[in-house]
Amino acid sequence: MVPTGGHHPVREGEVFNTRYQALCKLGCGAFATVWLCQDMRRKKHVAVKVLKSREGFAEAAQDEVALLRCVSSMKKKDQAGENIVCLLDDFRMIGENGFHACLVFEALGPSLRCLMGNYAAQGLPLPFVKKSLQQVLAGLHFLHKRCRIIHADIKPENILLYGRDKRLQRLLPDMLDCGQRTDLGLKGPGGDLGNGLEESDLMSIEVKIADLGSACWTYKPFSKEIQTQPYRALEVLLGLDYGTPADIWSMGCLAFEMATGECLFDPQPGKYFSRDDGRTPSA
Repeated sequence: MVPTGGHHPVREGEVFNTRYQALCKLGCGAFATVWLCQDMRRKKHVAVKVLKSREGFAEAAQDEVALLRCVSSMKKKDQAGENIVCLLDDFRMIGENGFHACLVFEALGPSLRCLMGNYAAQGLPLPFVKKSLQQVLAGLHFLHKRCRIIHADIKPENILLYGRDKRLQRLLPDMLDCGQRTDLGLKGPGGDLGNGLEESDLMSIEVKIADLGSACWTYKPFSKEIQTQPYRALEVLLGLDYGTPADIWSMGCLAFEMATGECLFDPQPGKYFSRDDGRTPSA
């Protein structure tokens, strides 16, 4: 009998579904790991999200696939859908911990969080902030109006960078391990990022909204508690019904953080409550 529960212990070089060869880990969360893979059929890189096993995760994956397929379908009618990461394939595989749902996405660059880490003290340049937020807003408008989807987890980690320019496409992957790199510090206009990416390239970087793992339909919420704490809307904190404005609240918090380098709200524990209560310190 195959046990159930836990992450699939992926090994570099492992081939998923006789097609996707694991090259390196891109990230790891509570519910899934994400791997940069080589699509051996189409000869290109993809990102494969391998969810934990267990029935609950399989159901969550089915919901995410349904949402992503709606996005793909609506993209044909509205170019703003290009601001959302693209689902390419999905499949199930069996491992030592049971069955795992797997989602295959286009391979993009690192998250906005990585880039913000280079500008922690002063915030990102405002022209880039404005351009990026326009793309995020266009993506949210597409999700809300075309797809009737609430993203429910807008934050820097879920905004991915990419470049249309081939040079940027080669350089951005070098920033993927931003949490472990210390040589990416910026040195001012025209300075070098440490990986060959110059600050003058910044305005050529595009962004896409990623990770619909917490998303839901506007007419069918899946959970009462959504969003990461610093970006959580008031109606969610109060346990009230929520809708698409919750995403706009998160985007406002994101805008402040991008421009200043500081969180607008930073929940702290107190004498009679924990950080999980979502309260913020008084001024």
